[in-house]
Amino acid sequence: MRDILRRNSCLATVADSVDTISMAKQISGSTPQKASLAGQRESILGSQELVAFVATRDPNRAKKFYRDTLGLPLVSEAEFALVFDAAGTMLRVTRVQELAAAKYTVLGWRVRDIVQTAKDLQKAQVTLERYPGAARG
Repeated sequence: MRDILRRNSCLATVADSVDTISMAKQISGSTPQKASLAGQRESILGSQELVAFVATRDPNRAKKFYRDTLGLPLVSEAEFALVFDAAGTMLRVTRVQELAAAKYTVLGWRVRDIVQTAKDLQKAQVTLERYPGAARG
């Protein structure tokens, strides 16, 4: 089940899991091979930390949503971006002039109990949205 969360024009996603192997099979038609460093060059970014980016036109609302509603620690705040710690992954919420609403998943979390997490988010007044064609569990 993948539910899109929207509160005050800030988007986030709660997902119970992402099956990247199945996604790769669908795209390529074959099973992807695990990377092997033996006899091959080292991965360029495979061992590096990922930084996630989302956009906002209203940093104050975004700060309230990610920090106060979702509970992500605010690491730094500058004129051009807010930086949060999402369980060890840096989330940069970048200020933009124009914001186009995404009709797809922007951020995802693996959670232990999707039903309870959805209930907790609704209690925090986060609106859960379902998009046509989204898997339901």
